[in-house]
Amino acid sequence: MILQALKEYYDRKTADPTSGIAPYGWEWKEIPFLIMITGNGDFCSIQDTREGKSKRGHMYLVPSLGEKKGNGIKSNLFWENIEYVFGSPVPTKSKPNPDPERIREQHSAFQKQILELGQENKKIIAALKFANTDHLERLKKDVVWKEALSINKNLLISFQGDGPITNDPEIRQIINTKKRPDSVNGTCLVTGNNDEIVRLEAPIRGIYGNDQKAERSLVAFNLESFESYGKKKNYNSPIGRLAAFAYTTALNHLLAIDSTQRMLVGDATTVFWSEKDCDLEKQLPDIFGEPPEDDPDRGVKAVESLFKSIENGTYLNNNNDKKKFYVLGLSPNSSRISIRFWIIDTVSGISQKIGLHFKDVSIVHSPRDKDVLSLFRLLVSTAVQGKADKIPPNLAGETIRAILQGLPYPNTLLQAIIRRIRAEHEVTYPRAALIKACINRSTRFKNPHIKEELNMSLDENNTNIGYRLGRLFATLEKIQQEANPGINATIRDRFYGAASGTPSTVFGNLMRLKNHHLSKLDNKGRKIFFEKLLSQIIDGIEAKTSFPSHLPINDQGRFAVGYYHQVQKFFS
Repeated sequence: MILQALKEYYDRKTADPTSGIAPYGWEWKEIPFLIMITGNGDFCSIQDTREGKSKRGHMYLVPSLGEKKGNGIKSNLFWENIEYVFGSPVPTKSKPNPDPERIREQHSAFQKQILELGQENKKIIAALKFANTDHLERLKKDVVWKEALSINKNLLISFQGDGPITNDPEIRQIINTKKRPDSVNGTCLVTGNNDEIVRLEAPIRGIYGNDQKAERSLVAFNLESFESYGKKKNYNSPIGRLAAFAYTTALNHLLAIDSTQRMLVGDATTVFWSEKDCDLEKQLPDIFGEPPEDDPDRGVKAVESLFKSIENGTYLNNNNDKKKFYVLGLSPNSSRISIRFWIIDTVSGISQKIGLHFKDVSIVHSPRDKDVLSLFRLLVSTAVQGKADKIPPNLAGETIRAILQGLPYPNTLLQAIIRRIRAEHEVTYPRAALIKACINRSTRFKNPHIKEELNMSLDENNTNIGYRLGRLFATLEKIQQEANPGINATIRDRFYGAASGTPSTVFGNLMRLKNHHLSKLDNKGRKIFFEKLLSQIIDGIEAKTSFPSHLPINDQGRFAVGYYHQVQKFFS
């Protein structure tokens, strides 16, 4: 289903002349250097196409190899690295003495690719003459040669005054009609049509990980133990060349560095697309991602736009209630790609579920805080020292899956937040929002008639023991702060973990300490206010048989929200 959906996306994009997606058999490739030759095939110079601070090469439409190279010797047509194009060794730290025999074979493979096109076109003849000629002495005199040699990136044959050879319409036609001599035909699993079956699929790039430029495979058989019935490599899962090109090109298009349809959620690279064009495709990164520094309100605007479309029903326009929407979560696994999650819904269905998530995480907060919390900020609040690389493994993928499928948030999410609060003694806005969302969604899932257990702001009628104890703890801390202005550490720093986990061990002492703090208050009105508030909170606790010896994880969450609500009430 994933491959079929990606192929359909490719078909949709190719029907749009403005999409910029590569046509069948071709790919957009960064080419840092052009090899300028004459119409007779004589070498002229090397032209540097790189621009900007990052020195990125220009993107050119070039013939696609159509499969992963691996460690074998396989040459691209008209474009390659220095060893393939010139047959010149390029020493590196890992290989200070390149194998001369391998380099000869690489150069021969480059020559063979051009030779197989025939010799009926003048430009092909000129390119073949260039490939068959030794240019080493002239290269040494070229001003760009040393730079090209030092990075050993791709070079493309180009004609002086006429541009890259691959831009010529006649040559493109010749390339498109070229057949592979060793092809094997069969029934494609994706389309059901008879087609040439690919032995190795084209590489996928752009997966976040240790090396984003690494080439990885979505469908691969790298060990004989995975093969059956005497079939080798991808012949075990026969996919036609047309379908394989379509789904790999579509996925690389979604993963491109300038794509607006990808985002990093924890350690999962997430891409998304719809059956037909819709605004949600471009809105998701703004809705879930961290806003850019130059436009910090972008996420807020995107969520507000989504809420408006839900409220006025415009998300149902253009058959959005029937239009399919896909979300694919990926992560690197050596040379292959792991599928973290795969979600199929409609545009309207996804919109409603996203809207529900933001309602669930809505909670009272300081005026200086933003109304909308990005998923990144929420997840970072569960990590040690607030570092993105410390977000617990799999947590991001499980969370976004819960959001987009309307399921309860993972239990590991609530556990991670409680651990951070107990370790740091701080109930922050994102943490309180997440706890509220986790508990409300879990309650709603078990009891659909209960829409919301925890409110956005203080709920004086909530008699849950955890919630009441949280309010009580916040009140005791406030009394201590007013009795000792400028105090460096409060009861929160010393007793939060015990108060929220094993209340009976500390609350007796805290209540006695409270009397001392109340006696230090000069303002009688404040003293009366706190005594009334304590009485109102404690009445609810006594009805629950005083302080419990232990609070389960969900009640520890309610404790945190009760504490947060009461603190926010004091601020207001």
